[in-house]
Amino acid sequence: MLFAKRVFYWSGIYGILVLLPMFFLEHKLGIDFPPATNHPEQYYAFISVALAWQFAFLLIASDVNRYRPLMVIAMVEKFLTAGTAIWLFALGRIEATTLVPFLVDIILGFLFIASYVRSAGHFSSLRFRS
Repeated sequence: MLFAKRVFYWSGIYGILVLLPMFFLEHKLGIDFPPATNHPEQYYAFISVALAWQFAFLLIASDVNRYRPLMVIAMVEKFLTAGTAIWLFALGRIEATTLVPFLVDIILGFLFIASYVRSAGHFSSLRFRS
């Protein structure tokens, strides 16, 4: 359980540290990676939803047994995010420099799988106690 707790805790902290500054970088990203954002509502909605997930990861870390079923959805989030970036890169729609940060999501996704598998025995023994 300690492994899962650490994985989800540090994933949440990492995500907050990476995503929070993006609320203040819309203009700079438009200059560094043109064209500028045409739909700021989509930009900020993406960051907001991604940031909300970081708090979900912290919630999972707070009680791995209780929130273990949420780990599956967390895995889906990681692999969909990374898969989308890989797909866009394969189509030539994003640069490698844009893809690289999303590869962290693949690593975290596999750590989430490991956390889920490693916590299985502990979860089932707690659930079926008399």
